[in-house]
Parts: sequence; structure tokens; C-alpha cells
Amino acid sequence: MPSEEHVLKMSFTPNTIEHLGVRLYSTIPPVIAELIANSYDADATRATVILDDSDENNKKIIVKDDGHGMSFSDINSKFLRIGRNRRTELDSGVSPSGRPVIGKKGLGKLSFFGIADIIEVETVHDGKKTTFMLDWNIIINDRGDTADYTPTLIGQPDTDTSSSNGTTITLKSIKRVSSFDAESLANSLAKMFIVIDGFDILVQHNSDDVIQVTNDRRYSAIDTEIEWQIPTDLVNNLDYENKDRVTGRLFAAEKPIPPATNMRGITLFSRNKLVNTPEYFSDSTSSHFYSYLTGYLEIDFIDEMQDDVIGTDRKSIDWSNPELAKLREYLQKIIREAEKDWRRKRIRKQKQKITEVTGVDINAWEDTIPDDIKSKLRPFLRRVQDDAELPEKQGQIEKEVKGLFEIIGEYPRLHWRELHPELQSTVKPYYIAQNYYTAVFEGVKKYLTSLKLKTGSDQEEWNLLENIWSIDNPKLSVIDGFTRTDGLAWKPLTIKDIKSGHRMLVLAMWQAFRCLIDHEDIEQLRDTGLFTEQDCLDALGLLSHLYYRLENSVAVTP
Repeated sequence: MPSEEHVLKMSFTPNTIEHLGVRLYSTIPPVIAELIANSYDADATRATVILDDSDENNKKIIVKDDGHGMSFSDINSKFLRIGRNRRTELDSGVSPSGRPVIGKKGLGKLSFFGIADIIEVETVHDGKKTTFMLDWNIIINDRGDTADYTPTLIGQPDTDTSSSNGTTITLKSIKRVSSFDAESLANSLAKMFIVIDGFDILVQHNSDDVIQVTNDRRYSAIDTEIEWQIPTDLVNNLDYENKDRVTGRLFAAEKPIPPATNMRGITLFSRNKLVNTPEYFSDSTSSHFYSYLTGYLEIDFIDEMQDDVIGTDRKSIDWSNPELAKLREYLQKIIREAEKDWRRKRIRKQKQKITEVTGVDINAWEDTIPDDIKSKLRPFLRRVQDDAELPEKQGQIEKEVKGLFEIIGEYPRLHWRELHPELQSTVKPYYIAQNYYTAVFEGVKKYLTSLKLKTGSDQEEWNLLENIWSIDNPKLSVIDGFTRTDGLAWKPLTIKDIKSGHRMLVLAMWQAFRCLIDHEDIEQLRDTGLFTEQDCLDALGLLSHLYYRLENSVAVTP
């Protein structure tokens, strides 16, 4: 029999253990997370989780660390003391090595019984080893208002040993039917901890290769499209008293994140451990953006608050607290800024994709379209953009965008496809620069040059026009190349009217747009609004008509 000073004792209300252990923790990851947090607070450099189901009838989970371990006195006064606040025993709230302590409520140890009936603890501290066992069935069988439970010592306590400091906790009589999944556990733990340098978390299934838990695992299944660093990005125009103490990374996935992954939303950590599962911190989550958003933020300062605002299961924090209400409002603003930036960047990417598929540069196209036409075009382009990343929509997008581009095209009011080809390259740069007078002026010059080339004449402009389009003795005819469908000759008045009208149109264009620079500054003609965009369009249309007549004219035989 052990001596009286070597008796272990736990005081508890069995109901408390049942509610905070069995009912609060029913899956493996959060239980293991509690054990790893204990290892972290014990200044361990490594915590190794071994999932042993090599014997289907005797499954075990072993969590071993190289922390400072526990003396026999520590076991009684600390480990077996339910509700002990570890931080109040430390003046600075940090471990001997300087780590901010995670544990606070003293309830994490009850998590064992959520997945196992028997807990075996072996701990070494300063050359002394103690091993003991806790049995859930014995604990819960005492249904009194209060009870003391005496764990079973295995061997003598404080036995001399050459083993290094550390604690090994073995969970036995596991309440689980299926086989263990080390990869899944490693991924789950990555979502519950921010892994720091100097503290490794390892997972092993039976004798399989050891898996290291890393921060990269947390979002390894997410194909990231956009990433934001907080507080470097998004928060420049936001105010909050703890703004510099909210740090982390937000991600927008390329595709909607499946709800089953439980990764939609922002996870909150304090002191490198989960305190709030992913959420959006808003009552309204209807935005399409939310299905793409994930990430994490560190808010260590909430552990410094006087009130205990972190839930017992470390899955939620108390947003009703006035200080946290301000934090929640700030987090909402960060997400709204992320959404705005996401939409801007996503539109650019979608437009680039459309350009790749269709060959139509959407941005360049939009820049050439007047606002009134663009407002009508925009809903269609938005719909196309939403489908841009869907492979099955590529053919439809190409057909629709190209078809619309043919109808509207760049600078739709200029109707490039309708202008005579000789005019297009000449007037386009002036029109785009909104130099409307110069566009027509250069168009008329081009016409005169073409007229000289066709006739071989080198006369001055007025004489050239008077000579070639003379009523009595023209050098070119714009009607002789055409015949009536009934074979009859054109009526004399028809020939006269066409010749006379064509001559007057040519002279009018020359006089209205070409002659002015002889007695006016071109800047005045360009900048005063005397010649508007519509003037330019109308005049270029008439000039195209004159080009058509010139192109189809025939020399008049003397």
C-alpha cells in the first residue's frame, strides 16, 4: 500500500466531468489538440501523436512530449485539479521558456474521456518518474453530489529514472470503430494550431511514416486565387484601436469552397491556438464572395482581457462583450474590403480569360464605347464574365462575344466597318483623340490625294476639283459605269442632277473642312466645339460616299 503522502486524489462532481468531457469532446482532433496544448505549455519542443490500431480490439492513442514533465506534487496540485487557472500561477502569464500560456480554464484534461475510457499517464520530471491511470467507468459510477477519485498508481511514484523530462499520455479503450487516419488528423490539427518554430507536432499511424503538422497544411486543399496579408493589405483606411494586433492571411479560392470542408470563413487564433471556428462575423452572408473566402487572423490580445471571453471548447468567443463587439465590427470591415478587392481583381482575370478565348480585348473594347452604350452592354458582359472560368461555357462565350463585337465593335459610333477603307487608317487616330475637325480635314486631304492618283493630275486643289468634276467637260463620270436594269438610257435630267449634285458635294466638303485652315487656327476649330463628334461622324459618312463614287467612276472619253 502506498503511504498517505503518496496517495493521489481528484475532487469532482461526476456530472461535471460528463458534461465537459464526454459531451463536449466527442471526436479525436479536439481531444488531441488539448493534449498538444498541454505539451506546448510545458515548454516541449516536440509533441508526437501515435495512432495505434494494429490490434483492432485494443486501439490506443499515445501523445508524447519532451516538456518539463510533472513531479508527484505537480500531478496532485495541477494536473488533477479541475478548473485550475494555470495563468494565475505565473506572474507574467508565460511559461518558463517565455511562451504565452494557452491553458486557462483547467478543463482540457476532461476531454480525454470524450473518446477513451482509460487514460494512462507517465511523466518524468528532474529524474523522477510517476505513472498512473484514470478509469472513466469508475469515476462516473459515483453519482454523489461531490466525490473524490483516486487514480491508480502504476508502480512507485517519483521513481528514479535516467529518462529525460517529458510526459506520455496513452488513451485506451477508445470509443471508435473505424480505423485511424493520420493524414486527416494532421490536417485537422493544422486547422487548430499555428505551428511556431521550436515546437514540432508529429503524427504517426502504427509504424507508417511520420507526418509533420505544418501551417501549409491548413489551406493545402484550397486553390488560392488571391491572398491578402493583414494588416499590410486592405486595412489602410480602417480604424480600430487594436488594428496592429490583428494579423494573419486571408485567401480567396479559385472556385467555391465546398461547405463540407468547414473552411468557409475566417478562423481566429489566440496564442497560436484556435478560439473561433471559421465565420464571417456578420448576420448577412448572402454575398457570392463568402463561398470563396477563407483564412485566419491572430488576435492574441483577447487573452489579456479581464473577462474570460473564449468558449470552453475553444470554438467560439463571446461577441456580446463590448470590446469584442468592436473587434467584430472591424473584422466585418476587413471582409468587405476584401470583397471589393476580390471583385476588382476577379473582373480583370475574367476579362483576360475572355480575351484569351475570343481574341477580343474586353478592356480595350470597353474603353472605346460611349457611356450610354456601355451601360447597355455591361449586364451582358457581366454574365459572360461569370461564365468565363467554366470550361463547358468556352464555346458559347466565344460565339456570343465575337457576335456582339461584330455588331458593336470598337468606337461603335464611328462604324469603322462602314467607312471606306481609304479613310479608316487616316482618320482613326484623330477621332480617338477627339480631334474631330482634324479627322475630317485629314480625310478630305486623303480624298484629294486619291483623286490626283486616279487622274494623274497635279493641279492645285480648286482647279483640280473644278476640272475633274466640271459640268460641261468633266474628266470622270460617276454615272457612266452604271446601266438601268431595263436596258434604257438614263434620262438627261437624271444625269445632270447626279453630276451637278456630286460636284457640289465635293466642293462643299473641300470648302467646309479644307479651306478653313487658310484663315483660322486649327486649335480654335478643334477645341471650341464648333465641330462636334456627331459632325465628324456625319461628315465622314459623306466622305465615304464620295470615295465610293470615286472608286466606281470612269474616265470620260473626249
